[in-house]
Amino acid sequence: MSVISVDQLCQLLAEIAPLQLAETWDNVGLLVGDRSAEVNRVMTCLTVTPAVVEEAVSEKVDLLVSHHPLPFKPTNRITTDTTAGSMLIDLIQAGTAIYSAHTAFDTAANGINQMWADRLELRDVKPLVEPESSSGHEDDLDRILRPGRVGELPQPTTTGAFVLRVGCLVGSENLRYIGDAERLIRCVAIACGSGGSFLSAAKRRGCDAMITGEATFHACLEAESVGIELVLVGHYQSERFAMERLAEQLAVELPELTIWASQRESDPLRFLE
Repeated sequence: MSVISVDQLCQLLAEIAPLQLAETWDNVGLLVGDRSAEVNRVMTCLTVTPAVVEEAVSEKVDLLVSHHPLPFKPTNRITTDTTAGSMLIDLIQAGTAIYSAHTAFDTAANGINQMWADRLELRDVKPLVEPESSSGHEDDLDRILRPGRVGELPQPTTTGAFVLRVGCLVGSENLRYIGDAERLIRCVAIACGSGGSFLSAAKRRGCDAMITGEATFHACLEAESVGIELVLVGHYQSERFAMERLAEQLAVELPELTIWASQRESDPLRFLE
């Protein structure tokens, strides 16, 4: 059986989510680790947390594929004085590499926003953010690989019914939304994670509603003022499922490896019952 290296896994992950799609402020690719190291065990997660690190170390994970980067911002020191520093030290000592595609995976042709469009069975799906260039020349790949998604529902539905359907998809009956439960909606925008900044794009594209993970209070007020029904599914719920699917995809493509999505990661937000 041939040995698979960290670098080979990085190349495969970059095919799934080309890193050039990432936002300029993002930190993507191999963030920690030795490219030549052998990989036998891979774990995906949404965010590197102490619980995820404990699992990765105890399960002898060689490569941790996290959606949210660690480290994210430049750091002057890595010490146990901070949670991030402690986690990095533990992973480095255990020989666990870290890879993140983050906004590249959000945007990719089969990335998180497209997965949402597929889940909702949207029609005539296009990028939410339009090209900045007006040259008139743009191939299919360029049109697909831009942030967000927008599409038409199979049939018009009320906001209330739509929120219930989305709630079923994420397994929650406690979704928050801004808007009128009785309003008919047809055109839906998708921006996973924290997508309040995409409201203007949704308005320009004539969207009736937008799904995102979370938004600031002022973004919620903006949605109300411009007449866009805003559905907040929670940051975790808007993206974690995609990391589970990624683990399944990698397991199919690399059956010789042991690959799974973190079993200890959970949404930090709770609801009283």
